[in-house]
Amino acid sequence: MQSLALVLFVAAELCYYLLIAQTGIVEYFLSDLSIIIYLPIGGIIGSLLSSYIQTSNKIKIFGFLFVQLIISFFYPNLSSLMLFILGVSVGALAPLLINELKKGSNIELGFGLAIAYVVGTYLFNFDISLRGNIAISLTLVATISLFFIENNKSKVISSSNFTLVSMVSWIFIDASLFETLSRDENISIWKDGYTFEIIFFHLIGIVLAFTLKLQKNQKEFLIIILFTLSYFLYFLNEALLLSIIYPLVISYYNVMILQTLILKDLKTIGIYMIFVGWIASGAGLFISLEHMLLFVPIVIIIFLVITVKHTFSGSK
Repeated sequence: MQSLALVLFVAAELCYYLLIAQTGIVEYFLSDLSIIIYLPIGGIIGSLLSSYIQTSNKIKIFGFLFVQLIISFFYPNLSSLMLFILGVSVGALAPLLINELKKGSNIELGFGLAIAYVVGTYLFNFDISLRGNIAISLTLVATISLFFIENNKSKVISSSNFTLVSMVSWIFIDASLFETLSRDENISIWKDGYTFEIIFFHLIGIVLAFTLKLQKNQKEFLIIILFTLSYFLYFLNEALLLSIIYPLVISYYNVMILQTLILKDLKTIGIYMIFVGWIASGAGLFISLEHMLLFVPIVIIIFLVITVKHTFSGSK
């Protein structure tokens, strides 16, 4: 029961972030930064609060889930204050969720991500103004699941330890393409009937992350190559191939990030989430809204050169 509860808790909260915080709210408010800016501001504060509130982690999670549930009843008609409060709760729950994953193993992490990607992709095209019941349901699933998660001793899932720069770069590169794709009328893999391909290769990416035995620098090289290919396919307007490569790299690098963050203490996770979860993704949104995606390949090339150099040096 412990394993199932942890899987459902992780999956529900990840789905909430994707369907409500990341896409639902942003699209409902027509990507107006003057309005949605209150969400990431709250998120940054929440990420810091997660470790400074002096009570048990379980009580913290219940408290922030309760706040998330109350705000969800008003979705999508949220005021600036409500967006800020929701940001605080989502921002605080992210590091707390990752910290809870220490109680699990690769199996729980893998299944949690798998369910999140399947449900999130399947519901991606659901009317954003009608996602209120989804928000409430996901929050209730996370809350109920938490009752069955015991305070077991933490278990380290992986020895992978990527740098903050690498993780921020991946998120920025991903967010820039994701936010652009979701608004592109000519090529949008989620709206063009590629749901099955996207789900299938999300799952393949998760499996590869746990089964493909590579060194750290080789993993970084693989990730940047797959991102390079994803951008190449986007510019070529190759929707089918993009729906294969892009979901695969998203799943793969997210496992790498989670395995790295799990090794940190809660305070460090919160600080990392400010950069990984809010600043990097916010920068990606800005790139998309300002139609500056052509500048991202420059970042990719720089990161690729550095990664190739490290990979070559490491092989000596």
